[in-house]
Amino acid sequence: MTLVVIAAAFGLLIGWFTTRIITAESAEPIPAIVPALATALLCAATAWRFGSTWALPVYVYFAVVSVPLAVIDLRTHRLPNRLTMTAYPVVLIGLAIPAVAAGSWPPFWRALLAGAGLLAFFLLLHVINPGGMGMGDVKLAGPMGALLGWIAWPTLIAGTFICFVLAAVLGLTLMALGKAGRKSALPFGPFMLAGAWVAILAT
Repeated sequence: MTLVVIAAAFGLLIGWFTTRIITAESAEPIPAIVPALATALLCAATAWRFGSTWALPVYVYFAVVSVPLAVIDLRTHRLPNRLTMTAYPVVLIGLAIPAVAAGSWPPFWRALLAGAGLLAFFLLLHVINPGGMGMGDVKLAGPMGALLGWIAWPTLIAGTFICFVLAAVLGLTLMALGKAGRKSALPFGPFMLAGAWVAILAT
């Protein structure tokens, strides 16, 4: 419980700073308390899920960047490179640490395969339909896939499946309400992140 409280406090503090990133990338201010509270809740949930383990820091990192990524994509339909590309070395090192600490490398190799596989899958979707799948989504798929794959293959499958289901449900709902058409573009990053976190916290 103490770890969860500490993680929440950390998330609240770092969330205040991510508002600067959100404002800089979207050219529009946002009430600082919104990303701060969201980050605090996500960090607390992450600490509850992983406990005092070597894997906790890299998933807390993912929690911290998930909030600005989601908000920026909702506002601009763009995922900034300084967040998506920075995630590659951070996730790689962050997942290597628990592998070294435990002296067990299979989860690490599984994470690499999962990250590469999801990256390739999203890149294929981008090639097939560039208007429906942006390169920002493709870049996010690599580290996201690695974090899901490190847990287990079913977690990767669940996270990927959930993100498409969420996108489809919202898209159909907006169409039914007359708020969107068949060719309306929806930012996919928030769905990717939501699907990933549902799978991470539930498995």
